[in-house]
Amino acid sequence: QHVGVKYLTEAHLKGFEKYKYNSIDKGFLSVYVMHPFWNKCVEFLPMWLAPNILTFVGFLMTVVNFLLLSYYDWDFEAANPAENTVPRWVWSVAALNILIYYNLDGMDGKQARRTGTSGPLGELFDHGLDSYSAVLIPIYMFSLFGSDDLPPIRMFFVIWNVFLNFYLTHVEKYNTGVMFLPWGYDFTMWGVSITLFLTTVIGPGIWRARTIFNLSMANVFEIILIGSGIVTSHPIIVKNIYMSYKNKTGKMRPFLEAVRPMFPFLWLFFFTTIWAFYSRNNVLSLEPRIMFILFGTLFSNIACRLIVAQMSDTRCDGFNILMWPLVATVAVSCFPWYEQVMGSEIEANVERWIVQGLTIFVTIAHLHYGHGLVREMCSHFKIRCFKITKPTPAEEEMQPTAEIV
Repeated sequence: QHVGVKYLTEAHLKGFEKYKYNSIDKGFLSVYVMHPFWNKCVEFLPMWLAPNILTFVGFLMTVVNFLLLSYYDWDFEAANPAENTVPRWVWSVAALNILIYYNLDGMDGKQARRTGTSGPLGELFDHGLDSYSAVLIPIYMFSLFGSDDLPPIRMFFVIWNVFLNFYLTHVEKYNTGVMFLPWGYDFTMWGVSITLFLTTVIGPGIWRARTIFNLSMANVFEIILIGSGIVTSHPIIVKNIYMSYKNKTGKMRPFLEAVRPMFPFLWLFFFTTIWAFYSRNNVLSLEPRIMFILFGTLFSNIACRLIVAQMSDTRCDGFNILMWPLVATVAVSCFPWYEQVMGSEIEANVERWIVQGLTIFVTIAHLHYGHGLVREMCSHFKIRCFKITKPTPAEEEMQPTAEIV
C-alpha cells in the first residue's frame, strides 16, 4: 500500500464508479471526415496496445515541438529580422507532430472501446494532458510572428483566450453532465498544421506582410482566434447550460455553485494580469516563454481539478492551492513601495530567478498531482495505465462504463 499524499477522496472514487461518459459532437469536419478516418485507422492497431499510450505519445509530440522551437527561438525574436532565422524544416516537423497529436487524440477513445478498456482513467488522462497542450500549441504560432508584431503582452492575452475556450467546455460539462465537443477544435488543429506547412513551402516572410487596414498578420491571427471563440463557442456554451436548467436535464446547481468553477480561473487571470502589467522589471518581456509555461501549468492544474470534480460529481475547488506561491511572488514583484521598504529596488535578474524557481516548483507539484491521480485510480480500479489487463469477473462488475474521445 502506497503511503503519501492522497489526492482523491472516497467521494471522488465512489463518483468515478458511477460515472458514464456522455458527449455530443456536431462538428461537420469531425463527424463526416475525421471520425470515419479514425475508425479505419484504429483497425490497424494491435489489440494489446493500451489507449493511454496513444494519448501520451500524442501529448509528447506537442512537448517535442515546444522544445524544438524553444531551442531555435527562445525569446520569440527569430521572426523580428526580415527573414525568420528558424530553419524551414522545423515548421514541417512541428506541423507533422501537431497532426500526430490530433489524430492520436481522436483514436485513443476508439481503441479503448475496441479493447474493452473504456473508463474514467482514460478520459481523465486524455483531457488532463490536453489542458497542458492548451499552452504549448499557441506558443508555436508566436514564433511565426515574432515579438515585434506580437509583443509578449498580446501573446499573454492570446494564451488566455485559448485557456478560456478549453475551460468553458469543462464548466459546461460540470453543469450539464454532457461533453459538447466544440467544432472549432478540428478546424484549429488543421489550421495550425496547414499554416506551419505553408511556412516551410512559401517561407516565413509571408507572416510579415500587411493586410487591408494595414493590419499585421499577427493582428489577423488574434482577431480570428478571439473572434472564433466569441462566435462559435461561448454563446453555444451559455445556451447549453441555460437549456439544461430549463429542461431540468443538468445538475441543477444553484447559481453560485454553477459558477464556482470560474472562481479559480478568474483568480489566476487576475494575479497573472497584475504581474504582466505591474512587474517592477517588466518580467513578461524578459522571460516570456518561462512565464507562459508557469501560467499554463497553473491553468492545467485548475482544469484537471475541475475535470476530477465534474467526472466524480463532487464540488469543485473555489481556489487553487498552487496559487498561494504565485500570490506571494506577485506581491513581491509588483509591490509599489518596494524600494522604500527594502532599501533597494528588486533587480531584473532576481525577478527572473524568482520566475524560474516558481515555474520549477509549480511544474513538480503539478506532475506529482497528475501522477498521484493516475496511481490512485489504477489502484482503486485494479488496472494499469499503460497496459491492458484483463479483469476478473468480480473486478469487471465494479468497472464503470465510460467512453473517451
